[in-house]
Amino acid sequence: MATRIRYGARTPEQLRNREVEATSVGTWATSLVAIYETDPALVAAVLPPPLVASVPEHVRVTIARVDIRDLPPFGAGTFAVGAGHDGITGDYALTMPMSTEQSVIGGRETFGEPKKIAGVRLDLDGELAVGTRLTGSFARLGVTYVEIDGRLVEALPLPADRVRTSFYLKFQPAPDGKGFDDDPGLVHVQRREKTRALFRVDGEVILRESRFDPVADLPVRRLVGIEIAERSSVQTGAIVRRLPQEDVIPFAHQRYDNLSPVGEE
Repeated sequence: MATRIRYGARTPEQLRNREVEATSVGTWATSLVAIYETDPALVAAVLPPPLVASVPEHVRVTIARVDIRDLPPFGAGTFAVGAGHDGITGDYALTMPMSTEQSVIGGRETFGEPKKIAGVRLDLDGELAVGTRLTGSFARLGVTYVEIDGRLVEALPLPADRVRTSFYLKFQPAPDGKGFDDDPGLVHVQRREKTRALFRVDGEVILRESRFDPVADLPVRRLVGIEIAERSSVQTGAIVRRLPQEDVIPFAHQRYDNLSPVGEE
């Protein structure tokens, strides 16, 4: 009887891109979204060319609990700034904390999403209903660096289905420590979203200092609003152009923690 070696080569029929499959299914999530304005110069400073800041200079913070088939829910987050490219308005994520390894690896390797393992929590003291209190947070390496506290105060009309665009950089550092393996790709990702519940939240966004996740460098100047929704999305993406390495190298550190084995900052 032949033994199946699971690390062995797979047949063409067995080869599947699990990340593309997972993001092509309309998975439902409970998503807390806060949008705030910060200083225009700060947004411009974190955007690699050819991305430009959108107007006004919004920051979008998303804290979600994602339900996927029969698996336990996992936490997913995004801290992104408004950006534009070639006349398309979207956002550029500085960090995307995720609570599981599986949700990190596929997104980083397939789409170039800047994902990191983190504690991502979204806790409600009841159902999605007016009066329910909630807390959402990101925590890494001993610091809870983002927290949103609030209360559901109003049920909102359901929006029409929509498409949101996000911009990512896809690259791999070269093994000799000099630049990248190849010119980075600028990825456009479209998320086709459906909403089945939506509430306005009265609350606040708290940013705390973190050496490894310095989101506090983009302070809240004006809170535009906070909402919580039950939402599904189908994600597709493509590399729209290659970028010069010299344009991206100054921003590559956004994806990595500032840890040095030789004890230097």
